[in-house]
Amino acid sequence: MKQIYLDNQSSTKLDKRVFDVMKSFFIEYYGNPQSIYSLGCVSKNILETARKQVADYIHADVGEVIFTSCGTESNNLAIKGICEALKSKGNHIIVSAIEHFSVLNAVKKLQKVGFEVTYISVDEKGNINEAELLKALRKSTILVSVQYSNTEVGTIQDIKKIVSAVKNSKVNDFVVFHTDAVSSGGMMPIDVKDLDVDALSLSSSVMYGPKGAAVLYLKKGIRIISQMDGGVQEYYKRGGTENIPAVAGFGKACEIAKEEAVANNVKIKRLRDKLIEELPKRIECIYLNGALENRLVGNVNFSIEFVEGESLLLLLDAKGIMVASGSACASKNLKMSHVLDAMKVDVAIGQGSILFTLSKYSTEEEINYVLEEFPKIVKKLREMSPLYSYFIQTGKRKHAGPGADFGE
Repeated sequence: MKQIYLDNQSSTKLDKRVFDVMKSFFIEYYGNPQSIYSLGCVSKNILETARKQVADYIHADVGEVIFTSCGTESNNLAIKGICEALKSKGNHIIVSAIEHFSVLNAVKKLQKVGFEVTYISVDEKGNINEAELLKALRKSTILVSVQYSNTEVGTIQDIKKIVSAVKNSKVNDFVVFHTDAVSSGGMMPIDVKDLDVDALSLSSSVMYGPKGAAVLYLKKGIRIISQMDGGVQEYYKRGGTENIPAVAGFGKACEIAKEEAVANNVKIKRLRDKLIEELPKRIECIYLNGALENRLVGNVNFSIEFVEGESLLLLLDAKGIMVASGSACASKNLKMSHVLDAMKVDVAIGQGSILFTLSKYSTEEEINYVLEEFPKIVKKLREMSPLYSYFIQTGKRKHAGPGADFGE
């Protein structure tokens, strides 16, 4: 049976060149980088080499890169660490309604200890309401966190413009701007100097690097409280023995992305556009979620009316096609995702959402196979749907949805 992996926003295949760099740090150069003997010095050197590779990729200074274990940890360190450091100045946080759970749950935790949170709405394409954000700024606002691109629907925010508007508002001179750029890694240029962000999260696992490595970029001068108490590691900002094989792999992944991402993304976008253009020709009552223009090159998210996402996922898997339904961290949740809910997608339709995310390893043959098999699966499921039968018989829906123009 074919094996077609189209859940790359969850995790990507490891680039063999990355693995080649990592191997020796498992079995040959295994010293602790905080030790001064020779094996430790080798590990320390690769740690700092990787730090420079990441810094070069995002156009940061080397001392502004803090290694963590994953994007979730980077987001938690940013949200909690910055707010704790600035709590004497204010207690107000602003985030968008479609942030990753590692941001949303972090601010919920802070609410329990006295912080106040404002959630900014988005439009039907997932674009943040910038006027609402600016209006929400207060003298007590200490942190604004807006995702660079959305993991689920692929919408890219104009972070540079939003940062400029926030900083030019002059509500106060200490508000910090953080962006979760995990889903952007390898898929679009990231230049922290140009964006003018104060903090940025990035993860290896969606950049053809290993799991177990990520970074928090923290602009020089921004205060933060460590959330992992321990030793001197990562400039005292993240204690714990460094995962040298994973860090080495992440550094190499960033080096490869810097050299090859532009060319890779041309191919990925072409395959993405083929799915976006062809599926509606083969399946009726199907709706693209997210922006069409400002969209991640590998993201295809459709809601298919009269079916459920979980059923689609299972039947696709039976054909060897691995995808996600809803956000990657909520694929076992039968409820519609919080992202689609914030975009005001009809609940009955949103439960039939399916997410294809492509990579540099995706092929034309694989996309053609999806285009052949997916409509058959939708047809099979709809044959068991009384709502679809009603639609076929009457030309009317029993609920309204995006683009609905039939009856009730």
